[in-house]
Amino acid sequence: MASAAPTAIVEGGALVAGDPAALALPWWSFTKTVLAAATLALARDGRIDLDAPMSGRAFTLAEVLQHRAGLPDYGGMRRYHEAVARGDAPWTADEFLDQTSRLVAPPRGHFSYSNIGFLLVRQTIEAVAGTDVGAAFDDLVLRPLGVSGARVARHAGEVLDPESGLPTSYHPGWVAHGLLIGPPAAAALLLDGLMTGDFLPAELLARMRDGTEVGGPWPDRPWRRAAYGLGLMTDRDGPAGRQFGHTGQGPDSTAAVYHFPDLATPRTIAVFATGKDQGAIERAAIEAALGP
Repeated sequence: MASAAPTAIVEGGALVAGDPAALALPWWSFTKTVLAAATLALARDGRIDLDAPMSGRAFTLAEVLQHRAGLPDYGGMRRYHEAVARGDAPWTADEFLDQTSRLVAPPRGHFSYSNIGFLLVRQTIEAVAGTDVGAAFDDLVLRPLGVSGARVARHAGEVLDPESGLPTSYHPGWVAHGLLIGPPAAAALLLDGLMTGDFLPAELLARMRDGTEVGGPWPDRPWRRAAYGLGLMTDRDGPAGRQFGHTGQGPDSTAAVYHFPDLATPRTIAVFATGKDQGAIERAAIEAALGP
């Protein structure tokens, strides 16, 4: 399915494949990379300290961004998936935090993927920026990188199926940290600008990309030396060399947005497809990177 998915390719900062006016598809957890970019923009401007304990908490923003804060996750909660399947109204932020507070938290300092951590990141961005996350994305990331066509989805019916282009029944409020939607080209251009431009000073970009290894390889995924930086999934020795970006998955579709700096001509690839096979869409991104 991924081979027939909407795909965008960026080389040298220019879009060479993909339609910038294509459907606004769900970015799923690639939104985490944009949340991290907004946080790092605030750090760049001296408005936030990545290494200070978050207000009222023992962990730092950097630990949250790297999934090492010792926070639980609602992704495996049966009651969460049942509520989504029933079409219930999404939980509020307080309800998300209350529901996950009942779960056993992993040890701080160990990698443990946590969607709820990025809700805390969103709340921090909103508090410091003095605006909601959609406006913060516009001000801190999208406009500075020259990216158009992306927005935070807020209502049922905004999330489209990549294959048919028809609205799904999914309510984007079930993504606690917020869900960006936009054309694949917008996602590719955003990541390319983030990875290759001067949006972040060199030391912050290096820190974002310098992940701690999280294991692998896995038989169903193409990762060889997988690591997680600050809101960034990385492979230090992938089939196309290093890669930086994020995979995302929702009930009906997947997205993979990756930058490949070690190719003779570096490329940034975005692939969106129906289904839930993250390994397939990651392999499709690698194939597009290695292709003509």
